[in-house]
Amino acid sequence: MKKLLLTLMVFAMAFSVNAQIKTPQPSPSAKMEQTVGLTDVTLEYSRPAMRGRTIFGDLVPYGKLWRTGANKNTTITFSDDVTIDGQTLKAGSYAIFTKPNAESWDVVFYSDANNWGTPQKWDDAKVAAKTSTKVYKMPMKVESFTMLFDDLTNNSAVLGILWEDVYVGVKFEVPTDGAVEASIKNVMNGPGPNDYFSAAVYYLQEGKDINKAQKWIDKAVDMTSEKPRFWYLRQQSLIHAKAGNKAGAIKAAKASLAGAEKAGNADYAKMNKDSLKEWGAL
Repeated sequence: MKKLLLTLMVFAMAFSVNAQIKTPQPSPSAKMEQTVGLTDVTLEYSRPAMRGRTIFGDLVPYGKLWRTGANKNTTITFSDDVTIDGQTLKAGSYAIFTKPNAESWDVVFYSDANNWGTPQKWDDAKVAAKTSTKVYKMPMKVESFTMLFDDLTNNSAVLGILWEDVYVGVKFEVPTDGAVEASIKNVMNGPGPNDYFSAAVYYLQEGKDINKAQKWIDKAVDMTSEKPRFWYLRQQSLIHAKAGNKAGAIKAAKASLAGAEKAGNADYAKMNKDSLKEWGAL
């Protein structure tokens, strides 16, 4: 009996030593992954809360370097070289440090991304890019520190920072156009209909050579004429309209409308009807 009690006590002690109480973190971590054009961007940061406190100018003093969040410093990773305020930021990971002020913030991308908080010894040689951005006051308060990607285009995005009633944004540009042009040049040695279609739509969206776009979309439609694709025809109508060929645009839109209605795609049917009305064909 004594041996049994002793064994039970040993197990109980072992359990009490190994057991750990799990509680929520006061500043939970967050991770965001965003593709901008063809560039993959990953953001990792912690999210402190206001909890009734005054943040900027008090908890986060004006004019002093801030880790931009809580716990381990905030990091951002780019799969390609990007440009910030005319400065090239090489592909890789960076810590984001900020110096908040009432009217503007300094934002620093620091090549040593492995600190916990701000570096004990600042090294100007590790400043990969630095910019200043205007403070915008919001009409409401954001309780949890928030970072996001906004104003997405094929060639750029804005890294937004929100907390309390403050918003600041840093625009970065990505090398999408160069990569797409290289891809188009390479693929056009032996392209298929999807290649012609993608190249044409890209040129339309980016306001590039519309005559080339028209040539490519016509080729894509011709290559799929046995089984017409209403989404190809939709883009053909828009490209011909942009190129000033109204008759060609109307013809393509009517064909796209017929295909969309046959496929039961109400969205494409509506878009084609709206365009045909705009062009005076309905």
